[in-house]
Amino acid sequence: MHYETIDYDCSEGIATVTLSRPDVMNALSTQMRAEITHAVQQGGRDARVVVLTGAGRAFCSGQDLGDRETVANIDLERVLRDEYVPMLNAIVDCPRPTIAAVNGAAAGAGANLALCCDVVIATESAFFSQAFSRIGLIPDAGGTWALPRQMGLAKAMGAALFADRISAKQADQWGMIWEAVPDADFETRWKARAAHLATGPSEAYQRIKQAMRGAFEQDLESQLALEAQLQGQCGQTRDFKEGVVAFMEKRPPKFEGR
Repeated sequence: MHYETIDYDCSEGIATVTLSRPDVMNALSTQMRAEITHAVQQGGRDARVVVLTGAGRAFCSGQDLGDRETVANIDLERVLRDEYVPMLNAIVDCPRPTIAAVNGAAAGAGANLALCCDVVIATESAFFSQAFSRIGLIPDAGGTWALPRQMGLAKAMGAALFADRISAKQADQWGMIWEAVPDADFETRWKARAAHLATGPSEAYQRIKQAMRGAFEQDLESQLALEAQLQGQCGQTRDFKEGVVAFMEKRPPKFEGR
């Protein structure tokens, strides 16, 4: 696919998907959603970690509301079902770890696009906003699923009802994201985190995602059984054997991702 609304780069095991409509704060259009879906799927094949970030001063301002005539007649159920769901599933189901490097404002569906990634690293000047109720809508793009799980029901309910801005520092303190980083250190930080995952035990990472994301739907007995099954699979990988040997030899492991 030829990309017009995003940039895609893959090097040193890291696939970076940059939302690139800075003139509209990287608002999500139909074309951008399709391109993100394709790029994340491609990154899952090409790389060992996939990073989503934004060009300019915003990560993503959410649904593109620039075309008022289109918005007035939009079938939101169809758009969510046919355009958002494939994009979000591509991220959640990606076999590789996904990082949202939130470089600025993340509002509406843009906030929830970030929150569906495995790890969210934000610059301290960034903020998150569930702005939906301001225009008579509910949080979508997975927001009603992610927010209660990451923030707890009380904070999630307030975020949805009041639509207040949540600073990156607040999001960090509330457990909504992994970490907020000083602006001057942001790029260095997320790139170092991505490099760490790109040289790690990829088969274990894939199973960590499977176990963690499925835990909310499991009882303890089922989760323990799943843990045993996935751990047994990890125990057969070359990376496990390398990890043990490296531990015994008191040296850093050299994981191959298999």
